[in-house]
Amino acid sequence: MSISLTRKLARLAGSLLLSGLGAAQAAVTVLGWPGGPEEAALRAAVKVYNERSDVAANDKVALIFFSRDGFYDKLQADLAAGTKAFDANLIATYSIGRYAPFMKPVDLGVSATDLFGKSVLSTMQYQGKQFGVPTDLSLHFMYFRSDLIDGLLKDKAAHGEYAAIAQKYLGQSLTPKDPNEWTWDDYAATALYFTKAINPKSPTRYGTVLQLKNLLFNMMVFHSLPRAYGADWMDPSGNISVNSEAYKKGLQIYKTLLDAGTTPKDSLSYEYAEANAAFASGEVATMMQWNAAAADLKDPKKSPKVASKTAFTAPPSGPQGRFTHVHGLGLGINASGTNTEGAAKFLRWLATPEAMTTYALAGGAPGLSESAVKAVADKRPDLVPLGTYATRHGFMMNGATSAKALGVYELQAKEFTGYWSGKQSLEKTLEKTAAGMAKLLKP
Repeated sequence: MSISLTRKLARLAGSLLLSGLGAAQAAVTVLGWPGGPEEAALRAAVKVYNERSDVAANDKVALIFFSRDGFYDKLQADLAAGTKAFDANLIATYSIGRYAPFMKPVDLGVSATDLFGKSVLSTMQYQGKQFGVPTDLSLHFMYFRSDLIDGLLKDKAAHGEYAAIAQKYLGQSLTPKDPNEWTWDDYAATALYFTKAINPKSPTRYGTVLQLKNLLFNMMVFHSLPRAYGADWMDPSGNISVNSEAYKKGLQIYKTLLDAGTTPKDSLSYEYAEANAAFASGEVATMMQWNAAAADLKDPKKSPKVASKTAFTAPPSGPQGRFTHVHGLGLGINASGTNTEGAAKFLRWLATPEAMTTYALAGGAPGLSESAVKAVADKRPDLVPLGTYATRHGFMMNGATSAKALGVYELQAKEFTGYWSGKQSLEKTLEKTAAGMAKLLKP
């Protein structure tokens, strides 16, 4: 490698201080995720840990950070090279398989299940082993304009037009429902109804906004839809199962909404920021989006047109239930670290109510169980649905923590975008996706 992460970290270590401890002075060095609430929360938690009377001097922690650009590739290279620059490091659900050969599993104790729940703990597992403590959780909400939905539900005269639109575009006559009761067909019907090109009386130009850019993270947003119809990457025997009716249903719903004009024409270039901007403009009625958007969309200063009207619920349901893609950031142990025992002690402490309360109140987004989140609910009400949705609806595709998981997301983004843009048929899309996944996920 040209300039390795290890060399850069070594240069940074002397200048990064935490609670009076330099990386060179501390016995446990932790590589964290730089910038944003994750860094602030981790700093706060480490400060509390280092001040505990039961933490020996040779187990105190110092943090080091590195640029996000190329972070995962550089980290993998340094772990593979046996770096000793840090004892614990950032891991993410979709990268665990890449790092597992160079890391040590960690025992978080039985109480960790009560704190996080099985779904959240599974975001840091690979091949049946726990490789980290989950510190921050990401999943999806179905956002909607409460004023528009409430108005539609009360306007019985509008129900006939709603049913007619659903019949025309979806082949079934539907009645407006509360978003908490939506199926994916109900969501589609609502998006069609609130599109001015379809319903001239609509108060919004678009009924929804889809993130269709050829980008792996957009696949994560999409996956909750086909999953509700039973979709998975592989069946229990390890056979690729993407060429299925479940994926066809999901892909076709998006295609129908795009072709009908329910989402802006340039949605094929949209990701998180563009979708948020569209919803915040006041011209969009519904949106599937990451939970992180809630804070901005409900902030009167950042989203004055919709802040008081924005509501959210879990993603719609399908025949197999209600699901949301979930993944996490966390910390695991570098097998080549100089103090792996000290790192394990710190990670076990992170998996305690004391640590996660500190972490949450400092701005982090841990996925806490319904009982554990009560400790921070008053000051962090946004974490209540996060933990609840993760516990009740969270899922990961079979293979989503494998070494080639990111490659699968990238492959699907390329092929699925090709279908939505009209460049290839649905059948060809799924054939090519299945063939590519077989190569990526083969034993």
